[in-house]
Amino acid sequence: MKKLILVRHAKSSWEYDVIDHERPLKKRGIKDANLVSNYLKGNHLTFDSVLSSDAVRAKTTASIFINNLNIDKELVELNNRLYDFSGRDLVEVIKSCDSKINDLLIFGHNHAITAFVNTYGSTYIDNVPTCGVVAMEFDISSWQELSKGKTTMTLFPRDLKV
Repeated sequence: MKKLILVRHAKSSWEYDVIDHERPLKKRGIKDANLVSNYLKGNHLTFDSVLSSDAVRAKTTASIFINNLNIDKELVELNNRLYDFSGRDLVEVIKSCDSKINDLLIFGHNHAITAFVNTYGSTYIDNVPTCGVVAMEFDISSWQELSKGKTTMTLFPRDLKV
């Protein structure tokens, strides 16, 4: 059994004159990342590996989650292939993971994340919002065998706001 949690980066800013890859989070994005990751603390999640796009907004979102969930920073790897919007590279990165990894956490971008969860999950999601979390399980022994799995949880910032 393999478990995957996908996190779309938190809300980013367009107000700075920087290339897309360098866009930072907005204040709302930082707040949402703290809100969602602190909520997840109660689930006592453990991970064998954490992968993140190397874009600033994804790295910052990952950093907030890693700190709030007390994840060992040695498990974290930045991967430029996760700066992917179609989903092809996301699938290939997942399939290339070592079979010893059972619990995987990935921080990335839309439309790749929404396309992935709708292709490989059991629940249709129109759009995974910024800082949205989708957990999935796969009845496989190797990530190379990736096939249709089960969506076990969705958590979006709006679910936690009163």
